[in-house]
Amino acid sequence: MNDCIFCKIIEKQIPSTIIYEDTVVLGILDINPANKGHVLIIVKNHYPDTITTPEDEFVSVMAATKMIAKATITALGADAYNIIINNGKASGQVIPHLHVHIVPRFPDDGLHLEWPHKKYAEGEIDEIAGKIRGELE
Repeated sequence: MNDCIFCKIIEKQIPSTIIYEDTVVLGILDINPANKGHVLIIVKNHYPDTITTPEDEFVSVMAATKMIAKATITALGADAYNIIINNGKASGQVIPHLHVHIVPRFPDDGLHLEWPHKKYAEGEIDEIAGKIRGELE
């Protein structure tokens, strides 16, 4: 049996508050929201991250994300929103099943989603760009 909590939610073995469902994705309210109205868009097939998710399913996830983000900010009167995808443990991903967070944002909501910025050493930016371009070829 699959131990993945999201797979269990998708299979309706664990209750959730569903706001959207189609053949590829399930949209639910997060039970531990960053802000009220925090939505999780979960791909129904089990893939750990964006890279392993087939392109057609990832496109469906992003289309649902766009539609649900618009509905969420309109319904809640939010001023803005964050769309977040953590890929891998080092990024903060807790459940290794592709999911997107839609976090509605309000003035002075107390959320700080910033990180410190780093500097490149002399010539390092070109070196890194070359490595990435090489992988794209």
